[in-house]
Amino acid sequence: MPILSRRISRLGYLAVPITLIVVGVAALLFGAASLLAIQLTPLVWRDTLLILGGLAALGFAIWQLGGLTMPSISDSTASPDGELVVGFRHADKPPQVVVLSGGAGILVLASLGDHVARMTCIVPTQDPVEYYYRAAGLFNFQNVYYVVPAPTPLDVIATLDDGTVADVRRLAANPQIAERHVTQLSLRDPAAAAALLPRMVAEAIHDADAIILGPGSLYESVLPNMLIDSFREALGKSAARKLYICNLMTEPGRTTGFSVADHIREIKRYAGFAPDYVLVNVQRIDADVHRLYAAAHQSPVYLSPEEYEETAVLSGDRDGQRRLVIEGSVVIEADLASSVIQYTATLANPDQSRAVHVLRHDADKLTATILELLRRT
Repeated sequence: MPILSRRISRLGYLAVPITLIVVGVAALLFGAASLLAIQLTPLVWRDTLLILGGLAALGFAIWQLGGLTMPSISDSTASPDGELVVGFRHADKPPQVVVLSGGAGILVLASLGDHVARMTCIVPTQDPVEYYYRAAGLFNFQNVYYVVPAPTPLDVIATLDDGTVADVRRLAANPQIAERHVTQLSLRDPAAAAALLPRMVAEAIHDADAIILGPGSLYESVLPNMLIDSFREALGKSAARKLYICNLMTEPGRTTGFSVADHIREIKRYAGFAPDYVLVNVQRIDADVHRLYAAAHQSPVYLSPEEYEETAVLSGDRDGQRRLVIEGSVVIEADLASSVIQYTATLANPDQSRAVHVLRHDADKLTATILELLRRT
């Protein structure tokens, strides 16, 4: 157990000063009792110096031990003989994260703000930031800030595989194009791509330890900001780990028929990089819920065997488990969702609603998975 032996040996620094102090105090007390009888004043100075020397040595020992912190469970490993080996490390500094999402996706991740030094949410360029501050005002989010990637909102246009052109925000509301998917994303005003990047956004990206894409609509929440040249360049230069939270279901009129690989390819196409890690929900849904989504032209986004390219060992994994690599991204399957009851109504009968089970990203599961991944990497 060499690691434990080295750590314990450092505790030996305390032995010398404690011995000196004990001997000095004992000698001083004994000398004080006999001082009047034998009048040996120099003995008092000797004992005092002994104590002072012990205190100095104690200070040195405390300084030597000051770099050690209490170990967490994750710092412990097992030696070949089955004994526990305890390691020590300096306390980690909470990370700074940047989130690229919109709407409900940002609200789902908001609880992550309790565990990081700062969480900067860069809202989609077509959305006014005021919407997010009003929504956040209903909750008590910690360390969560909202910024926009351009001085003014920019309209984002989507071209579908049948040639339909529409504002990206209008796609979900049109059942006539539910079976279509987006082939091109662009700004209504091409000159707007040269918009200057606000300083707060540039600093947040530069200082980030992790950049999280999603959860949220691929074409409405994640990719629009990539259409701004300065924003895309800032992301490309960032040394932060980039993590993409893949959609649970395909989106009618946007990503119909998309696989995990298709989502990653679109990020590479518009952002210029493949995310370091991609989180994919592994939970299978009930048949009734599946039929409900199928009726709305949606299907689960799962991994399929033909998508696998290679495998790799994720840094920090002590079990040496090999992970899947797709389009250059390490793909991690995890339980990220929960089935919730949602009440819906139709335009024909707005006063009548019915309860249906839907699948949503679970805030607690997602936060725990992200924090574990950031800790390991």
